Amino acid sequence: MSTLTKSDMIEHLMDQLNLTRQEGRCLVENFFDELSESLIEGKEVKLSGFGNFELKDKSSRPGRNPKTGEPVSVTARRVVTFKTGQKFRQKVDDYLFETQ
Repeated sequence: MSTLTKSDMIEHLMDQLNLTRQEGRCLVENFFDELSESLIEGKEVKLSGFGNFELKDKSSRPGRNPKTGEPVSVTARRVVTFKTGQKFRQKVDDYLFETQ
């Protein structure tokens, strides 16, 4: 299994859309900036055919230090979650069944 990086995305945009490296980098950076800003503002991000990024509030709870076993309090926080869309999930499932 490999990792997709921003650099890989830029290379793909350069190949597929004949963009310069600078144009590809600008496009990728702007996409992630827009996604981040929307989430920071508390907005849900929906990407049709891909999935949804949502903010969830987690309440404080008791936990423990895994090294010492000592009880600690885990503070309340806000986390970003991702839920895949049906089309994307189906593409992944189809690919997995084809490769088996």
